Amino acid sequence: MATMELFRSEAMQLVQLIVPAESAHDTISYLGEIGLLQFRDLNKDQSLFQRTYANQVKRCGEMSRKLRFFKDQINKAGLIASSRPVLDKELDLDELETKLDDMEKELLEMNQNNEKLMRTRNELVELQLVLRMAGDFFTDAQSSAAYYQRGLEESPSIGESMDSPLLLEQEMQTDPSKVVRLGFVTGLVAKAKAMTFERILFRATRGNMFLKQAPIDAPVVDPATGEKVEKVVFVVFFAGERARMKIMKICEAFGANRYPFPEDVGKQRQMMAEVSQRLSELQLTIDMGEEHRTSVLNSIGYQLEQWIVLVRREKAVYHTLNMLSVDVTRKCLIAEAWCPVFAKPRIQDALHRAAMDSNAQVGTIFQPIQTKESPPTYFKTNKFTDVFQEIVDAYGIANYQEANPAPFTIVTFPFLFAIMFGDWGHGILMLIACLALIVNEKKLGSQKLGDIMEMAYGGRYCILLMAMFSIYTGLIYNEFFSVNLSLFGKSAFKCRSPDCSDDSTAGLIQDGHRVYPFGVDPAWHGTRTELPFLNSLKMKLSILLGVVQMFVGIILSYFNARFFSLPLNVWYEFIPQMLFLGSLFGYLSILIVIKWVTGSQADLYHVMIYMFLSPTDDLADNQLFPGQNVVQIILLLIAMVAVPWMLLPKPLIILAHAQLSAVFYERVMLNAVETGNIIAIIIGFFVFACATVGVLMIMETLSAFLHALRLHWVEFQNKFYKGEGYKFAPFSFYRLDVDDE
Repeated sequence: MATMELFRSEAMQLVQLIVPAESAHDTISYLGEIGLLQFRDLNKDQSLFQRTYANQVKRCGEMSRKLRFFKDQINKAGLIASSRPVLDKELDLDELETKLDDMEKELLEMNQNNEKLMRTRNELVELQLVLRMAGDFFTDAQSSAAYYQRGLEESPSIGESMDSPLLLEQEMQTDPSKVVRLGFVTGLVAKAKAMTFERILFRATRGNMFLKQAPIDAPVVDPATGEKVEKVVFVVFFAGERARMKIMKICEAFGANRYPFPEDVGKQRQMMAEVSQRLSELQLTIDMGEEHRTSVLNSIGYQLEQWIVLVRREKAVYHTLNMLSVDVTRKCLIAEAWCPVFAKPRIQDALHRAAMDSNAQVGTIFQPIQTKESPPTYFKTNKFTDVFQEIVDAYGIANYQEANPAPFTIVTFPFLFAIMFGDWGHGILMLIACLALIVNEKKLGSQKLGDIMEMAYGGRYCILLMAMFSIYTGLIYNEFFSVNLSLFGKSAFKCRSPDCSDDSTAGLIQDGHRVYPFGVDPAWHGTRTELPFLNSLKMKLSILLGVVQMFVGIILSYFNARFFSLPLNVWYEFIPQMLFLGSLFGYLSILIVIKWVTGSQADLYHVMIYMFLSPTDDLADNQLFPGQNVVQIILLLIAMVAVPWMLLPKPLIILAHAQLSAVFYERVMLNAVETGNIIAIIIGFFVFACATVGVLMIMETLSAFLHALRLHWVEFQNKFYKGEGYKFAPFSFYRLDVDDE
């Protein structure tokens, strides 16, 4: 595609389609495949629920919900949904709806059964832990009691020890029928709640309980939530029904799971064996259920993307049909749409194929209609020009067939960026990163990237030009990571003395009449006049380029005025702007060129200031050509007559990158090298590399990008570009958003 095809938007035509009802669906589907018609809504006075195809849209929305459910289940199962490369046109929507309904019911039933089985399994695992650890509690207690009993029989004095139970003698003399039996509750509670659980139990029972706890080594899956939680096994001993009720309520409040525990050791072993057997059988059932569920999900995943595309397209078709007016008497639908003039043959061919495939008795009537409404703006772009058109569209969509800044932006935007960036070392790094995106563009284009990566990928060709121009301007500035290199021969300057002892104080002298072949002479680096010289050079370059860019913008306003037959714009906008800009900044640009050519020492700031303050005063050493005063008086009068409200141009900011780069190089890298310590050099290089990537390659790139964007929007497009149009948004299957449900 030639670049200048972007200069004017495509010619558009409002057309009317009279579509037979029996071929309406196929007609809209075929038009969606070519994507060259932007339909107008002819039913704006009706709500979405009152339109003819509202039920079909609702059906498609319900199917989309089921497909999202399937996709979520496949992702949770860790499976990959593969799709057929081509959409099966024989797939019927009604059959798909029935099929999706049956599969959803089957999958929901499997999920419910699996949840019940997993809950039961987790409960059995917790019961197994309780049986093992609570059994240890009781075994230890019985061993301790037997030990005291044997010790008491062998030596009655043991009852007087500190370790013997209190009131042991009275307890032994008490009538067994009057002894109160202790009850107990066993279960598990979250480890994070264990201390609070114990404290609340103690307060609720007023200390009339005994709690024994033991932490579990590994987290267990909670049956209620299905999440892994660190827990402890507890046994609470109590006396009385009231204490039991309090403990039960506290367990419920803390989410503690209670499990039965027999006192008899034989029953404990029997229960443990039964639990182990049930767990084994249950795990086998769960595994078989998972295999069946995986098989079902794989069968769904094989066709899932195809179904998603079909349902999304059908929903878009019915949504578009709802925009058409229904003529009940003639059994047809009437549509109005914008289309590019060049696309009429393709549209008519699609209409003919739709009528043939739907066996319609009458074909669709396709006819242009007249309107005073402004057409939408449509530029045919490709993967290279699209990013530059997006930069322009971010300012505003061009009016219909208004001069488009995009063809000029393709060159000027990356070049202005490079003027501010200006380092061929950093430009090479940017070029390598950009080439990686371009080489892998097919692979990356099929993946979901993050927001930052998505922007970099979309602007890869813009970044390519930015990198190439940055290398070019970096060679002109002689900047390679702030280091000056003698790439193009010997310097044109030499020291005043053989030992160069006074080069930083007295300065250098020119070696004959030679000049450095390309770019800035490396001899300027490190001299006392380096900063004034480079600032002056870059500022003058910025003025020249900025003035040229504004002149181009004003000239484009003339072409707009001629194209739209607006003579008043020529007389009252174009001519005054040209006179105003040329008499002041055009004159300044000419003075800059004359000063460079003649080698004059004239102060241009003084010339421009006193052109306004004292236009008749003698210029003395600041005079660049004969009759300069007369010329300046004439130009000043022209500027005063021209449009006074013209916005003054703003200078480019191109000094920050080079100065930051020099600071990092001198303060970090050189200081580390001067130490002579290999470790310090390695650390210094690492810090310099991080600063280069983090600050210069990211922050300064963004800064230069934003300044270039401002220059295009404010200083260039503002001169001629209205940007008050609206974008051509055709009904196209290929433009449907993946998340548009």
